[in-house]
Amino acid sequence: MNELVFLLEESSAEAMLRGVLPRLCSDNIAIRYIVFEGKQDLEKQMVRRLQGYRNPEARFVVLRDKDSADCRTVKNELVRKCTQARKPKTLVRIACHELESWYLADLAAVERALNIRNLAAKQNKAKYRTPDSLANAAEELEILTGKRYQKIAGSRAIGPYLNVTNTRSHSFSVFISGLQKLIGKN
Repeated sequence: MNELVFLLEESSAEAMLRGVLPRLCSDNIAIRYIVFEGKQDLEKQMVRRLQGYRNPEARFVVLRDKDSADCRTVKNELVRKCTQARKPKTLVRIACHELESWYLADLAAVERALNIRNLAAKQNKAKYRTPDSLANAAEELEILTGKRYQKIAGSRAIGPYLNVTNTRSHSFSVFISGLQKLIGKN
């Protein structure tokens, strides 16, 4: 594989991935980001974008927030669209409930990235032990950081510090494991 292409719901996902991927991918893999203007735009355009991609060696990853939808329904619909685009091997992953759940699962990364003292000590609170169950993770993160977390800048800052072996967020763990299998690191 010489190219890994991400289809992303929003810019904050790209900002986070730019910090995470260098630790997972070798330098000989070109990484491309196709960022959409929200989940509706992603779902509307993804078939056309997948079909139109010229590199036959490229591998694809679709990442979307669950938000308030049913996770299985969302994933099944995205998988159906990938099959329709004749890209059935596309890795489809859902962030439950939203990308910020992944950050709440690793408060040590948030503490380092945003330079907030003693934030990691709160990791043992029940809601931060299993943050995928929080329906309002972005709001929770904003409150927890005293509004220092901003979606894109915060994601850019936190990404390089995220622990890729952290299992507190099941959806993050599944994303990382799928990505490692796709690039042959697992």
